[in-house]
Amino acid sequence: METKQQESMSRNEFLRSLGLSSGALMAFYCLGTLTSCSKDKDSSDPQPNPSTPVDVTLDLTTTAYNPLKTVGGFAYSGNILVAHVKDGSYVALSKVCTHQGTTVEYRSGSDDVYCPAHGSVFRTTGTVANGPATQALTSYKTTLSADGNQLKITNT
Repeated sequence: METKQQESMSRNEFLRSLGLSSGALMAFYCLGTLTSCSKDKDSSDPQPNPSTPVDVTLDLTTTAYNPLKTVGGFAYSGNILVAHVKDGSYVALSKVCTHQGTTVEYRSGSDDVYCPAHGSVFRTTGTVANGPATQALTSYKTTLSADGNQLKITNT
């Protein structure tokens, strides 16, 4: 039985084999038809519309949101990342990176929000600390109940 070894070919080599010139390749790149980075599986999550009313209450006694009882913990609620940050307060930000739509995560050690796909870093206010992202994450208002078991998230 004869086996064939599969050869690896770069995207540019493949396109050249189809007869596309360097100029045509540059046009594709400039128009955004081809990209060198791909989005992760969560990239279909839309960027939240800041004008859409948000009124969510999280029960911090449930398994899903119990990590929020501890400083450094974070959880997701829909398209919102909620974190119990170093100063003891809560922040709620869009979980969708403004660069290419990847799901971001809170890093308690550096007290920031990080995009694992391309390395964008956001402050806990949602503003960009390091790109490639250039737009801030949508930020929401958080209010903790008197007993510390309910966290209300709103944008109004």
